[in-house]
Amino acid sequence: MCGIAGFLHPCFPQEQWPDTLRNMAESLAHRGPDDEGVWFDPAAGVGLAHRRLSVIDISAAGHQPMSSDDGRVSLVYNGEIYNFRDIRETLEALGHRFKSSSDTEVVLKAYIQWGADCLQKFVGMFSLALWDSTASRLFLARDRLGVKPLYYHLSKGVFLFASELKAIMAFRGFAKEIDADAIPLFLHYQYIPAPRTIFKQTYKLLPGHFLMYDGKEITTRAYWKLPDVPAADSSYDEEDELQKLDDLLTKAVSDRLISDVPLGALLSGGIDSSVVAAMMRKVSTAPVKTFSIGFREENYNEAPWAAKVAKHLRTDHTEFFVTPEDAIRIIPSLPHIYDEPFADASAIPTLLVSQLTRSHVTVALSGDGGDEQFAGYTRYWGTRSAASAFSVLPESVRKALAAVLRSLPPHQVEKCYLPWRKILPKPFRVANFPDKWQKLIRLMCHSQIQDIYRTTICLWSEEELNELFVCRKRRPSLLLPSQYESTFDETEGWPVLSRLMRVDQRTYLPDGMLTKVDRASMAASLEIRSPLLDHRVAELTSQLPEGLKYRNGTGKYLLKKVLARYVPESLSERPKMGFGVPIDQWFRGELNPLLMDYLSPERLRRQGIFNPVLVEKKIKEHLSGKRNHQYRLWAILMWEMWREQWIG
Repeated sequence: MCGIAGFLHPCFPQEQWPDTLRNMAESLAHRGPDDEGVWFDPAAGVGLAHRRLSVIDISAAGHQPMSSDDGRVSLVYNGEIYNFRDIRETLEALGHRFKSSSDTEVVLKAYIQWGADCLQKFVGMFSLALWDSTASRLFLARDRLGVKPLYYHLSKGVFLFASELKAIMAFRGFAKEIDADAIPLFLHYQYIPAPRTIFKQTYKLLPGHFLMYDGKEITTRAYWKLPDVPAADSSYDEEDELQKLDDLLTKAVSDRLISDVPLGALLSGGIDSSVVAAMMRKVSTAPVKTFSIGFREENYNEAPWAAKVAKHLRTDHTEFFVTPEDAIRIIPSLPHIYDEPFADASAIPTLLVSQLTRSHVTVALSGDGGDEQFAGYTRYWGTRSAASAFSVLPESVRKALAAVLRSLPPHQVEKCYLPWRKILPKPFRVANFPDKWQKLIRLMCHSQIQDIYRTTICLWSEEELNELFVCRKRRPSLLLPSQYESTFDETEGWPVLSRLMRVDQRTYLPDGMLTKVDRASMAASLEIRSPLLDHRVAELTSQLPEGLKYRNGTGKYLLKKVLARYVPESLSERPKMGFGVPIDQWFRGELNPLLMDYLSPERLRRQGIFNPVLVEKKIKEHLSGKRNHQYRLWAILMWEMWREQWIG
């Protein structure tokens, strides 16, 4: 795994290119501690920079930037192509000769042979940038599901690209102009949805897309997308589908064991990571090393489940328990690691488990992607239940009822609610009553599935954002990212769960989940490989009927069937916990000084963005235990810490 960066600037001063490219590369040193390389074409004004984490062909022959024999094409590349040996054999049969055993050289010569069509042949995770001097253009591409990141910026004829925003910010002359409309998006979703970033004229390349820039205009194009779901009446044989999934997961895991450095697996004890660990145990000839993280707070601790799975699979298991002191140590580094506002608090244990794992191995497999493919999130069927329940009432009646319920004191409502809570469908069995009650009231005001789902997943609601911002109210349309809207439009008529999973696959998965994992692991110089995000697995799961994903009130039906072939049923049928963090408790204890400092009324008044009275109210409600605002407060804290780190 590596870090890439570069620019196309026809008027760039030649004497400045070494320092400029090295500064960009140095900002990505954590992504590639083993080697650094820079390359510059003075005639075109194009520069490439690379930091290398040596995993396959760790010799100097894999050094980047890498140029073709005739110097026509130069490449910087981040990722792994797992079928590179098969592609190499094809290229050799076509007359190509190789100087290394690296997948980088295969990528380079595949482009020379097939142009943009080479992307169709790659099985793996990657972001890459090529300078094609014959066509006088930059060619950028990102893997199908967005495992590896790629940013770009264009302003006044200067084109920049990098694996992380910090490398773009390292380019002399880059103006850190904040996109004000990205702030409410961040507070609403906990990340900034692609293609936007926190800065103006700076974007994320979408997963499954490539980009060409010839010095005049940018052209982006999709080279892959998931197939549509099958018709509801499509016939299938459950045992056949189970075997197909087992075989394909075995293949995906086996492909990801290619490495010239030590390798292990992250094991939470959940279904996804347990499947991956079981497959590793199945195909590996060497003992499997597994790593997990736990909390002393019982409601957040999955470590015992991980230990049980590890014991059954006979892995070499290591675990680490997170304390508030560990969190305090890690939190100040988060704004630098994520380099744009990011509010998923599980970044803390993800970073800690990455550091733990890196102290033993260089590469680790993970179970990322299972929830979004097998209906693993309770919010999926909760949204479906809400849409079904509310559809029987006219909108005017629902809004009037919501207004009445909103006027009632939550503690009185809770007394009436508790006696019949157990007879409700699972999604309506409310925990954290006051907070979930308010969300339920907001849900009643919507009839469209996309609005119901957005209300379910958001941190700060539209109404709260209008109160939160000092300067001006935010138009609701700003809270509808293009990928979110277009996916709901394209999936009109699909079954509800399939629509929601597809939305998450195109939004939350790459922009939230995979961003979290990439930055945390790369900050520790650890390469993470995700077999469940093999595009062949994703194509298969997209064609599975919903009944093989969600059944009898729970998700991951078929994935659990696969796991049950390798571990006892007690370990394959456990309830989902998620990778939660006890921020709510820590805010009332060890993290309270940090919260009170960064979110003090005086600081917020100086910044002039957020309403200090409203924020102070949320803090008091949280500290008293009256409400649980941990995620809302965490998002504002992350914004303030990011702003201090990068803007000043």
